[in-house]
Amino acid sequence: MQQLLGQLLVPGDPPPFSLFNEKGKAPLLLLCDHASKTVPKALGNLGISEDELARHIGWDIGGLDAAIELASALDAPLVASGYSRLVIDCNRWPGGEGSIPEISDGVHVPGNRGLTKEQIDARAEACFWPYHHEVDRLLDRMTAGGRPVAMLVMHSFTPEMNGFQRPWHVGVLWNDDPRLPEPMLGELQRDSSLVVGDNEPYSARASYEYTLTAHARPRGLPHCSLEVRQDLIGTSNEARVWARRLAPAIRAAVAAALT
Repeated sequence: MQQLLGQLLVPGDPPPFSLFNEKGKAPLLLLCDHASKTVPKALGNLGISEDELARHIGWDIGGLDAAIELASALDAPLVASGYSRLVIDCNRWPGGEGSIPEISDGVHVPGNRGLTKEQIDARAEACFWPYHHEVDRLLDRMTAGGRPVAMLVMHSFTPEMNGFQRPWHVGVLWNDDPRLPEPMLGELQRDSSLVVGDNEPYSARASYEYTLTAHARPRGLPHCSLEVRQDLIGTSNEARVWARRLAPAIRAAVAAALT
């Protein structure tokens, strides 16, 4: 099932990332770490069904559609990952906790069991590093000349986990830099119909968090992640509607963070 380093992707496999609105003028880079449920041909379906891959364990349902609409509404560039988080999670440290899970939300993933270092490295080289190198390339260009830029990672979350019904509509995930998340929380909370999570249902302070830690923190960029509950954005149309609903709050928060 596995391939040697550098030979994981074959003709017909999609690229490891997609780029949208590259010339966007907003001082904001949008990312989507879990945009796809695709698995390289060489890995089959990792030993699980298409239905399981299509669940939240395989990708962030609705995340890419919402991110694309945000890229348009905000005129911001967007980089989206190309492969399932079960192949390798683009928001986990390669080789670390949760990077290539053998079990995800109770589902055993046979294709992820007993991998050698070479097999792990092959997935990282094919599906992880190209995405993150593209993030760095865009940030280098966007911040050239000292231009202030913020970074926002778009995620979605399952409505129920471990029997708990999650009440939040959206969540803002952040660590110790309040410049973007605090105005984001404030703007979102203006809408009294929204239940807004502050580092809920996950926290960007978790040790496994990669994207914000690797890109925004070293550069000193205002940053956070935005989570939307998956039952609200389960169709492309619903995702676009929610993106347009959230766009004014994001735009205002970015402006506040960069002043």
